[in-house]
Amino acid sequence: MRLWLRRLRVMTAKELLQLSRDPVLLIILAWFFTAEIYIAGSGISMSLKHASVTVVDLDQSEASRELVARFRQPHFDVRETGFSSRAAAAMLDRGERMLLLEIPPGFERDLEAGRAVEVQLQADTTNTVLGTLATSYAAQIVGRYATDRALDELGIGDLQLAAMPRIEERRRVWYNPNQVDPWFMSISELMTVITMLSLMLPAAAAVREKERGTIEQLAVSPLTPFQILFPKVIAMTLAILAGTAVALFGILLPVFEVPVKGSLPFFFAVTALYALAVSGLGLFIATLSRNLGQVSMLVIVVLMPMLLLSGAWTPPEAMPWLLRRLMVISPLYWFIELGYGILLKGAGLEVLWDSVLGLAVLGSLLFAFGVFRFRRQFG
Repeated sequence: MRLWLRRLRVMTAKELLQLSRDPVLLIILAWFFTAEIYIAGSGISMSLKHASVTVVDLDQSEASRELVARFRQPHFDVRETGFSSRAAAAMLDRGERMLLLEIPPGFERDLEAGRAVEVQLQADTTNTVLGTLATSYAAQIVGRYATDRALDELGIGDLQLAAMPRIEERRRVWYNPNQVDPWFMSISELMTVITMLSLMLPAAAAVREKERGTIEQLAVSPLTPFQILFPKVIAMTLAILAGTAVALFGILLPVFEVPVKGSLPFFFAVTALYALAVSGLGLFIATLSRNLGQVSMLVIVVLMPMLLLSGAWTPPEAMPWLLRRLMVISPLYWFIELGYGILLKGAGLEVLWDSVLGLAVLGSLLFAFGVFRFRRQFG
């Protein structure tokens, strides 16, 4: 056992030394754990802000101007009024505006006469998330305006309305009460970066041995395949944990003010377990690749299904039945449950034990498969 541990320590030190002498990988680590996370947290937003609106007001009345005035900042930005329907539609087709609001002639007259009036809203839903939000907000604005007009016509003021029976919706938003996008985006990008580097770094370390012709020397040495591969995984996991610490204490906490509710040691332990789990796929990629270029291409092939089956961008409930069942084979699915649960919800092992167990079982299978492939190729 003492000899085994000594070999493990020496090989791990050798891998860390090789990593410290590779400026390209060091630059990649520094970029992904700092600039990449900052760009994702500050430059990507899923909220509706300043949606450009063109208004075709064919009535030019006080009632129509009041309706247009309700489309205001920060959600909407009314750029101009007075365009013809054809010119405004052309702007919508060219992507210069997101919404086109057209108010028909006789709008105010019909309202005062108690008749129903239809206004037309055309939306560019090329971006389905923002387009859906824009149409939903616009429908609420028009609906609220119609309700206010009806109450005014009936002579019902605030006092009479308060005395009427009504249903009030009281919302309570947990874990991110102000719905701050950078909290979600920065954590999501951090977990994506950890996934990509957990795939790439062990694979790159093994392929470098191939390119330098030293893998055959290691294969005929007294070292077992496990003793050759596991130090590479340990060294790259240590590098990923160091990068995660830089991202947390250098970007997420001071820049985006992400509130860490749970235990940071528990989060780093889970991150180490996840890096070890994903490294098994990285070792499998190394057995299929002859150079770093092939490693990069295969990492993309493996990474994309993991992201799409993780639930980071699409809720599992919205996915087809078969894909929901396949999500359990994506290590990132378990890591997302653990990451958000620890950082934003403050959950501990007593709550997340099933996700930890699922990740541990899946990681053991993946790592065993990677070692098996290595033994088949060089054993």
